[in-house]
Amino acid sequence: QVQLVESGGGLVQPGGSLRLSCTTSGFAFSSAVMSWYRQSPEKERELVAHIGTAGDATNYAPSVQGRFIISRDNDQNTGYLQMDSLNTDDTGTYFCQIVIPQGGTWIDYWGQGTQVTVSS
Repeated sequence: QVQLVESGGGLVQPGGSLRLSCTTSGFAFSSAVMSWYRQSPEKERELVAHIGTAGDATNYAPSVQGRFIISRDNDQNTGYLQMDSLNTDDTGTYFCQIVIPQGGTWIDYWGQGTQVTVSS
């Protein structure tokens, strides 16, 4: 059974930092493409960052480029999102998504999300 559990969210002041984790099980994590998305009541769910299976290919939304770093530890079956210089626009629920090959196609799975609130 595929499971993804996000953690590390919380309340932080503008300019602060948080590190999100996505702990996974039930599949070959090293074969999964991983992404972080976020959603707030005012906005649609948006892609924040994306990382390839080996961790050497990353992409970021322009709004987080230079502030966030996505990474992964395939030995620990865990993905991370380091978030620095946070601002109020970064407030939202952050979701981990993985896409893995299954039955000749690609299937995506989502975690339950972790809340990030940036406020003074």
